[in-house]
Amino acid sequence: MPASLTELLDLLELEQLEVGLFRGRQPQNSMLKRVFGGQVAAQAVVAAQNTVPDDRHLHSLHIYFILGGDPSIPIVYDVENVRDGRSFTTRRVAARQHGMIIFYMTASFQVEEPGFEHQDPMPEVPSPDDAIPLGEIVKARGAEYAEQWSREWSSFDLRYVGDNRDEAARDASGRLVVQRLWFKASGELPASRLIHNAAFTYISDLSLLGASLVPHGVYIGSPSVQPASLDHVIWFHRPVAVDGWMLYDQSSPSASGARGLSTARVFDERGALVATVAQEGLIRRVSS
Repeated sequence: MPASLTELLDLLELEQLEVGLFRGRQPQNSMLKRVFGGQVAAQAVVAAQNTVPDDRHLHSLHIYFILGGDPSIPIVYDVENVRDGRSFTTRRVAARQHGMIIFYMTASFQVEEPGFEHQDPMPEVPSPDDAIPLGEIVKARGAEYAEQWSREWSSFDLRYVGDNRDEAARDASGRLVVQRLWFKASGELPASRLIHNAAFTYISDLSLLGASLVPHGVYIGSPSVQPASLDHVIWFHRPVAVDGWMLYDQSSPSASGARGLSTARVFDERGALVATVAQEGLIRRVSS
């Protein structure tokens, strides 16, 4: 994955091949065996937005991860114009490699308009300064893991707030599973709503599935589990500013059939609920 924010921004610069057809590059020195799902999703967001009028902004996306991407070749994004309405615009994006579709996304865009307003309150949590950098947690596993983390994930600063895997009681809201972290880009981003939406989409895929393993005392990197993102949904409620701190308040209402469902509320540092995210993924037990 990109070793810096600059490299991430480079990945979000797609080459337009034809009307509605784009090509996305890959990171140069990634050690991942499959393309990170958040990268495909972020590039698809850029491709779709580039076919939409400037006054319409992304408010929801629904994704299916179909095949693992090959990190050695570019990805081609084919944008289908589904609908152009007076208030809403819909696009469907197919990502292709080796002549096969590896990913589908349907995205909806809306012109800004006033309306009713309400939101959940932000939970009381330690500040980013009081949270633990995820790199420090990884470093405790060994120097090689720390080096890989730095190489793959330095485009974002991530701080672990904690989870309730060791607690028998539910949290104050009644949720059995809670996992929380702060995140922000490792630097300032351009003043572009598209770039912030795409960067948010990118990082939203990193830790969410792990919440479904919290009540089972298993971590997402454990050799006892085979994880994979299956689908992913984001609803953007308010504009996101990813170069400021955001709280990723994750929970998991259910796991069954070797699949885990995780949902999350995302708040900015001022307490505004900016997005809701949901993901179902494979969490298959691996026999030792």
